[in-house]
Amino acid sequence: MAKYDYDLFVIGAGSGGVRAGRLAAMSGAKVALAEEHRVGGTCVIRGCVPKKFMVYASEFAHNAQIAEGYGWSPSQATFDWPRFLEAKDREIARLSGIYVTNLNNAGAEILHGKARLTDAHTIVVEGKQTITADKVLIATGGRPWKPTEFPGAEHIITSEEAFQLPELPKSIMIAGGGYIAVEFAGIFAGLGVETTLVYRGANILRGFDDDVRSHVTEEMKKRGVKVVLGCQHDSIEKTEAGGFISHMTSGHAIETELVMFATGRRPYVDGLGLETAGVKLNDVGAVAVDKFSKTNVENIWAVGDVTDRINLTPVAIREGAAFAQTEFYGNPTTFDHDMVASAVFSQPPVGSVGLSEADARHQHGKVDIYLSRFRPMKTTFYGGDERCLIKLVVEAGSERILGCHVVGPDSPEIIQMAAVALKMGVTKPQWDSTCAVHPTLAEELVTMREKYVPLGTAA
Repeated sequence: MAKYDYDLFVIGAGSGGVRAGRLAAMSGAKVALAEEHRVGGTCVIRGCVPKKFMVYASEFAHNAQIAEGYGWSPSQATFDWPRFLEAKDREIARLSGIYVTNLNNAGAEILHGKARLTDAHTIVVEGKQTITADKVLIATGGRPWKPTEFPGAEHIITSEEAFQLPELPKSIMIAGGGYIAVEFAGIFAGLGVETTLVYRGANILRGFDDDVRSHVTEEMKKRGVKVVLGCQHDSIEKTEAGGFISHMTSGHAIETELVMFATGRRPYVDGLGLETAGVKLNDVGAVAVDKFSKTNVENIWAVGDVTDRINLTPVAIREGAAFAQTEFYGNPTTFDHDMVASAVFSQPPVGSVGLSEADARHQHGKVDIYLSRFRPMKTTFYGGDERCLIKLVVEAGSERILGCHVVGPDSPEIIQMAAVALKMGVTKPQWDSTCAVHPTLAEELVTMREKYVPLGTAA
């Protein structure tokens, strides 16, 4: 008789958990996954996938303006929010169903309900079904954080509620300066909502290159987003008309129909029984793991956002795959978190891989900068004022490219291929030896020859 009910029990059926569970089951292991919401997790159900659909929807009004510049007569098209929501939910259900089918075909079992560890090998699902497992994988992701300490904080919505609004507001304030806040600011502004983005810092997109941050801010303003920096909420007051007045530390009082906070996410560890099983958390409340995603408990691992390493869906998938390869295929595998590309689906979008200029100078000393700001061909034709930014950060001695940053149309698509080159350690001479594809925005990447010297700086 088997010592345990399952060889592997996965808590959380998001991208990382599903990949790990499916691969483990395909090895012949007996696998079960527990999910308290819907299979697919944050990315598919309430994150990047529905958000990208919203980005697409929000871009059509701007594209209509461009079309007029190209000779098309403007139409009288209007946006139907309820119809969009119905189509979005239908597609999300289809994608979630694919995850379920793939797990079932691999032989994994899906249990619906919240799982809690009672010891290192025992799990209770929904407080009634007790299960034992040889190995346990925590893959519960993260959840939006919102403040509770100031008056009126109970009126705040987060990104999760934004996906299911019964109707579009006429105006919205979004608090936060990270990629989620910036993306939703572009979405709502593109859908015709009067949008204010407020952030306590000096500039948005902390962690990205400073030139990227300032460039995106200015371009967002051109799209109609009001950006307020250097302040945060003191309180939120509900009005008789059903809206809200945000009282800010700057002394401003801003009235909007909705207030949304996108001020970060936290690892979802609540109620999992990790302390009972002896699993240690790190100083930010994430599950502490080693390079093989193993916790301090011999038979428990964790992957994805719950570990707060790099909180991106493809990273969770690769961590989950590495775990399965190591534990069920006898192939010790780790995921290299260096040179992971990222995209911000702001308007305009950002693609970035490698180090910012500031981080490169801190880590490598002297660096050379190649930077270009320009109006893309598509924009110059109709007299638009949108500008792109392309920046390379190069180590001065070795000429190895340490960072590549693109702001402009299709930059997330462009950065994927740039990431391949940077991962392989490409140098600037090798990069420059690549022939340009003309006419494209991306050709600027391989045609920059002059080092960038800021105005007022000696060459």
